[in-house]
Amino acid sequence: MLFKNFILYYRYPNLLKYRLMKKIFLVLSLLIFMLGFSQQKEILKNLSDSQTAWNNGDLEKFMEGYWKNEKLVFIGKNGKTYGWQPTLDNYKKSYPNKEKMGILSFSNIEVENINKEYAFVTGAWKLTRISDELKGYYSLLFRKIKGKWLIVADHSS
Repeated sequence: MLFKNFILYYRYPNLLKYRLMKKIFLVLSLLIFMLGFSQQKEILKNLSDSQTAWNNGDLEKFMEGYWKNEKLVFIGKNGKTYGWQPTLDNYKKSYPNKEKMGILSFSNIEVENINKEYAFVTGAWKLTRISDELKGYYSLLFRKIKGKWLIVADHSS
């Protein structure tokens, strides 16, 4: 077997390079896939944690999934809001108590990894309250900041 491989590589010197490149490509592809899967897992955890915080009536905890910066942008039915604190204040004004907050659920979540620093997420949201049910769609731009995936732009309608 060893002699046969030696003869193959002697007659076809590029065969060794080809097989080596094939293995390197396979390993790199696997690493890229794993990186993307890891990103997706962290982002989905962010959304799950936010949903849990909302359903517990804790808006401050819900907002931990957002970038705590004046450059955060939230776009909703009333237009654009810039900044983490103004976004939190709007939530508090619109949802002053747990009854108004209702139960939040997300569905049809799709995560598109843009690169190792950014990801684009779309999906549907539903808010079930005693008196009514609200629902709509969202698009989120996530950015990895200091090792944590955070929402830097939110368009919910």
